[in-house]
Amino acid sequence: MKRKRTTKKQDSAGVHVWLVFMKAFQALLPHAAGSIKRTALGDSDFRVLEVLLHKGPLPVNTIGPKVWLTPGSISVAVDRLVKKGLVSRKDHPDDRRVRQVELTPKGRALITRGFGEHAAAMEDVAGALSNNERLTLLRLLKKLGKHAAETRKCQK
Repeated sequence: MKRKRTTKKQDSAGVHVWLVFMKAFQALLPHAAGSIKRTALGDSDFRVLEVLLHKGPLPVNTIGPKVWLTPGSISVAVDRLVKKGLVSRKDHPDDRRVRQVELTPKGRALITRGFGEHAAAMEDVAGALSNNERLTLLRLLKKLGKHAAETRKCQK
């Protein structure tokens, strides 16, 4: 007598999507944290240096939202990085009221090396996905994030 093969239906409920997303995030986090820790920088300092590496000199109030730091926290982070000699504050070339933060040569060398190692660690983890799978995942995560942000604005 043959047994009828049953296939389990994949759970696609919103709460299950959130649970799987959070489990994946928690599994990825130690890889990211480990590569950042090897730079001898804290997480927020790494994020500030990384944004300056990729975006160039920026005003303090522009950096904060890009790296998820409050106005008070970004000021403290920039002060700390100035003391370490990793960034400097300069006058904005077009607006004397604005002070920009930029990488020093020491800061650029540190974050260039550190970000390269971080990117390699993330590439190693993402290697489980094909290029097409990565592109699909990125498209869907962006869609989900934008919808969540819009929904949150409407609830306020």
